[in-house]
Amino acid sequence: MPLLSDTPPRGPTLTGALTAPTGTATRPSELTEALDRASSFDAVYRIVRSAVRRTLGQERPGLGLGLSDLPPQLGAYWQVTGNLIVMNEGLLRVMRATASSSREYNSFVFVILAHEYLHALGYLSESQVRPVTAQVAREVFGADHAATKMAEGDLWSMFPALRYARGGDGQTVRVVRGFDLDSTATYIR
Repeated sequence: MPLLSDTPPRGPTLTGALTAPTGTATRPSELTEALDRASSFDAVYRIVRSAVRRTLGQERPGLGLGLSDLPPQLGAYWQVTGNLIVMNEGLLRVMRATASSSREYNSFVFVILAHEYLHALGYLSESQVRPVTAQVAREVFGADHAATKMAEGDLWSMFPALRYARGGDGQTVRVVRGFDLDSTATYIR
């Protein structure tokens, strides 16, 4: 099972697979296949941005990603007006160890990133962002996809081991290099 790394991808990227010609929509199967193949946080984030753009017609470039040991009940956070999504590294470790497939692990990462990305787009309340996250997943992957089921459900009920992830206070954040390369590749190397 490919594990997401925090290093920039080498070789071909998924950009071509995720960018449809002007005036056409990316087929759901393309995004599903891209999510199955994703091997970096940046690759999953490209799918998040493409899915949200396709579903809602909204986009926000220039976000960064950090990893931190947070309390186990917190998947990630984005500080209002900030540019950094901080994901719970403890939860990622548990999912990496217990996921039944790369699709399941990548779907978990997709749901967490999509949720926080939607916050960054202005969906601030939890009661507002949760159904929109589910809508995006359902529209791009279909009702039976793991990402849709996770977005519509409760991750901690679906994956009880998450409750026992090593927690922390979030005081240390490790910034992921090579994230959001589509937005920054021309000026950050």
